[in-house]
Amino acid sequence: MLNNGRKPPVPLPRLSEVDWRVDIEAIPYEAALQAMQAHVEAMTVGRAPERVWLLGHPSLYTGGTSADPAELLDPHRFPVYRSGRGGRFTYHGPGQRVAYVMLDLNKRGRDVRAFVSSLQDWLIAALAQLGVAGERHDDQIGVFVDDAKIASVGIRVRRWVTFHGVSLNVDPDLEHFSGIVPCGLNTPVTSLAALGGTTETDQVDAALRAAFDEVFARDDS
Repeated sequence: MLNNGRKPPVPLPRLSEVDWRVDIEAIPYEAALQAMQAHVEAMTVGRAPERVWLLGHPSLYTGGTSADPAELLDPHRFPVYRSGRGGRFTYHGPGQRVAYVMLDLNKRGRDVRAFVSSLQDWLIAALAQLGVAGERHDDQIGVFVDDAKIASVGIRVRRWVTFHGVSLNVDPDLEHFSGIVPCGLNTPVTSLAALGGTTETDQVDAALRAAFDEVFARDDS
C-alpha cells in the first residue's frame, strides 16, 4: 500500500515495558530523588513506563523512616539526608551501584512483602553471575555473604507504585560505613572487590539487567 512518501508513524512503547536508565557519572542524591519522584508521579497517572535506574551517588548517609539518631555515629563526616524510604541509616558513595526500582504493583500483585523478597532474589541472582554467593538472613532485609552485608534494600510505595530500591557494594571504601550502624545491624559490610568478584561497572550492570529479567519476568499479553 502506497503512503505518498510519508514515513509510517513510529509506534509508542507499551507502558508495561520496563525502561532502563543507566548513569555512569555520580548523580547528586537530591537531584536523583527529585527525578525519581517526578517519574513516579507520572507513572501513577499512566504517563510513564515502569523504570529501573542504575546510578551512583557522591558520599553521603541517608536515613530511612526507621532511622535511629543514635545510629548516626559520625554526623559530620558526610552530608546526611533524611529519606522517605523505609529502613534505617545507610551509606551511598563511589564504588556502589544503586538501583532505583519504579514498578507498578497494581500490575504485579499488590504484595509488598513479595516485592521485597523479589528484590533480594534479584540481587542474589546478579551476585551469582558476578562470582559471589549471596544469601538471605532470617528477619533481616538485604543480602549477605556469610555474616557480612553486601547489599541493602529500602523502598517506598505510593499508590502501589514502588520507588527507591537497592544498593550493591561493588568496590566502595568500606571504612566509610563506620560512621553509621548500617541498617541498624552490628554486622560487618563487604563488597564484590573484597570477595574477589567482578567489579567492572558494565558487567555489574549487565548482571543486574539479566537477573532482573529472570526474577521479574511476567506475561505482558
